[in-house]
Amino acid sequence: MKLTYAGLAAIAAATGALADDQIVIVNKGADTVSIIDAASYESAGDIAVGRNPHEVYVSPDGETAYISDYGNSQGTTISVIDLETATRTDVWDLQGNRGPHGIWVSNDGTLVWATTETSGTVVELSTPTGELTNVWETNQLTSHQLVPTPDDTKLYVANIGSASVTVIDRIANTVTTVRTDAGAEGIDVSPDGSEVWVTNRGADNISIIDVATDTVIDTISSQGGFPIRAKFTPDGSQVFVSNATTGSVAVFDAETRAHLGTVEVGAVPVGILISPDGGRAFIANTQDDFITVIDVATREVIDRIETGDEPDGMAWAVR
Repeated sequence: MKLTYAGLAAIAAATGALADDQIVIVNKGADTVSIIDAASYESAGDIAVGRNPHEVYVSPDGETAYISDYGNSQGTTISVIDLETATRTDVWDLQGNRGPHGIWVSNDGTLVWATTETSGTVVELSTPTGELTNVWETNQLTSHQLVPTPDDTKLYVANIGSASVTVIDRIANTVTTVRTDAGAEGIDVSPDGSEVWVTNRGADNISIIDVATDTVIDTISSQGGFPIRAKFTPDGSQVFVSNATTGSVAVFDAETRAHLGTVEVGAVPVGILISPDGGRAFIANTQDDFITVIDVATREVIDRIETGDEPDGMAWAVR
């Protein structure tokens, strides 16, 4: 595809190792993941995974991608991808926990956490062995997306069917519930670990949770219909929210909660990825089969990446 940046040399000069990095894109309608070069957007190929994959997270060393094989809410596996060889090297069995969706890797790379929304659980697996090491019951409906605090001590889980967020304290081994609003789905934590933002797709608003007290301290409009994902910029200054039914992304000032602007993207934007340098935001338009690339500083669309069928979750691999 045509690259609208001023050239690969300029990107490499400005971002150092960025020119070697990769982006992993889940194509949930094609049962594949795509690997592309983060600077040129050239494809390194598509890899077959489990049925109806939804989310992906990459290990801190950039070598391995873990994909939730959602299987239309009945899947029971996680696919493991070697990014160097672009091959699926393992498939982990979730021991009867069904509907894996949200997925994350611990800071040290030794653990994977995933929601299993049909079973109402969150599973923990060892990356060296793929074995289940812990299972937490949320006792909530449709436990969908997951995010840990930056120190990995707590896990926050958005529960679509219960209008709530589950808080798993890994140190105290406790599970508690915070009420948000209808259709709690998208979730992200601020880089400093002080706040969790939750998009409530049924209420068209965003709940902001104080991590210190695990209480909702503010609720703001999503500035669009069916807010489905939220993502902080790496410096913590802004939050991007994809609004699925209005085909747009709203951008907020994280401190003041002010709405900074709205970017029109494509049909049913869902997944959001922001480059580690904070320069670009990538939006997966699931019904248009492309990724919209936004310049974070100007909030302008600067490029488009064609994908497989129904792109959704994305992850950045630092190589």
